[in-house]
Amino acid sequence: MNFQKKKLLPFILTAVVIILDQITKFLIVKNIPLYSKGPSFFGDFLEIWHVANPGIAFSFGDSLPYILRKLCFVAVPLAVIVLVICVYFRNTEFTNLQRWSIAGILGGGFGNIIDRIFRPEGVIDFISVKFYGLFGFQRWPTFNLADSSVVVCGIILFISFFITVSKEGKNKSHAKIIEQDSSN
Repeated sequence: MNFQKKKLLPFILTAVVIILDQITKFLIVKNIPLYSKGPSFFGDFLEIWHVANPGIAFSFGDSLPYILRKLCFVAVPLAVIVLVICVYFRNTEFTNLQRWSIAGILGGGFGNIIDRIFRPEGVIDFISVKFYGLFGFQRWPTFNLADSSVVVCGIILFISFFITVSKEGKNKSHAKIIEQDSSN
């Protein structure tokens, strides 16, 4: 497979995340009234709620004036996404796993930006997970598939960068040892 196709193929994941995110949000909006609880699974471990978040993570910035929220939560993230896409296509060092992870992060980012642009009430969140008092949360703040994609792919990307840097460090150390042995 040529290098350009290798770079474009992960964007299938971007599209899948956007489509699944928007379908699930559509179903929530259609079937569960705003600020109401839907079904629960595994006792009360997983609950489905229909909430709207006019801010960003953990409702940060939800009290900002509307125009400032649009600027901060649409224009800035779009600029970051454009920058990430530019870096993505210019970089020849990303592994396949890193490319797929970046594509998943982009899909999640686009999914929430679509809500911020087209849903005046804000981003639709609906997944509520029991957190058993960890970090002071009885329940983790409600989230959606786009959020999940950003977090999961972000963790995978971070781990893959850590592994790559660790391998490069070992290879450099090994090369130094070989170089020292050959000079003796």
